[in-house]
Amino acid sequence: MRVEAGDRRRHEHPRLRAQREDAPFHEAAYLRIQELADGRSAWAIPWPCVHEFLAVVTHARIFAPPTPIAAAVDQVEAWLESPTRALLAEADGYWSPYRELLEVGRVSGPQIHDARIAALCRHHGIAQLWSADRDFGRFPGLVVVNPLVA
Repeated sequence: MRVEAGDRRRHEHPRLRAQREDAPFHEAAYLRIQELADGRSAWAIPWPCVHEFLAVVTHARIFAPPTPIAAAVDQVEAWLESPTRALLAEADGYWSPYRELLEVGRVSGPQIHDARIAALCRHHGIAQLWSADRDFGRFPGLVVVNPLVA
């Protein structure tokens, strides 16, 4: 969560592209994540995004060869070492924003996961989500920025 003027916070989402050198936009993603991890501004990662990162980079049908689990875990631990990083998890009061986003966003199927991430961001006061996934634009109260082209 990157705190800016007016307590605007960012959640980063291009972790996969930053870790996999064979992923599109690798260099841009790597630089943005490094900027967050090494910077002095606060930033955040929702726990579901950590789980998704591990699932995708280690999946043999997505990457050939897949990232070994030890290397993927090492990457997560590197992010966790950043002193300005926060991890977003469900807590008391999370259900209300989640339910609202499910209804307002008219989500179903895989979009349920996106609503979960958006609700976590809103619940924790994150105003800006960094993601290349345009589906997050369906959720009110959250500014979505693609840091790979911004």
